[in-house]
Parts: sequence; structure tokens; C-alpha cells
Amino acid sequence: MRKRIRIVKGDRVRVIRGNHRDAEGTVLRVLRGSDRVVVQGVNMRKRHTRPSQENPEGGIVSFEGPIHLSNVMLIDPASGEPSRIRMRLEPDGYKERIAVRSGNPIPKP
Repeated sequence: MRKRIRIVKGDRVRVIRGNHRDAEGTVLRVLRGSDRVVVQGVNMRKRHTRPSQENPEGGIVSFEGPIHLSNVMLIDPASGEPSRIRMRLEPDGYKERIAVRSGNPIPKP
């Protein structure tokens, strides 16, 4: 059964819970299986890597860790504020995302 995830890659989101609260960023990846998203510049993690042919120096690599979907909200492009999302079915069969707060449509990136 497919989950209804209304946030897609390229959306601007704001973190609403956790250590990175009020941080904003662009969604880099959506992990459907675990209901998580990876947001640019948020939840940075570090990994120690040993030298390899691709990275002969080795060292410490920083990367973004995933955040649960319930901890982020989509930012309405019209108002710049976070909003919940509602889906509206157009007569031609196209599904459109609507910001609950303002009622404005949110285009897909």
C-alpha cells in the first residue's frame, strides 16, 4: 500500500520539532519506506572515512541525516509561512496541492 506523502523533492520546508526547530531548507530526498525526508543543511551528521581510491585523504565527511515527515511543514510560496497541505482534484483529473492556511495552490518544483 502506498503512503500519501505530499512533500516532494525540491520543496521548501521548515522544521517544526526537534533540535533543528525553525530551520528551513530544500528537500533533497524523500524516503518513502521510512516516512522521512532529507533537508539541505539540516540534521548534519559526520562520518569518519578511511582512505580509498575515490578519496585518498580519508577524513571526516559531513552529510544530512533524515528527519521524520511529521517534524517538517511545507512553506507556502505565496506567504512564506508554513502550512498544512490539502489535495484538490481538478475536473481534468489533475491533482493540485493547496495550502490550508491561505488557500493558494502550491506548484510542484
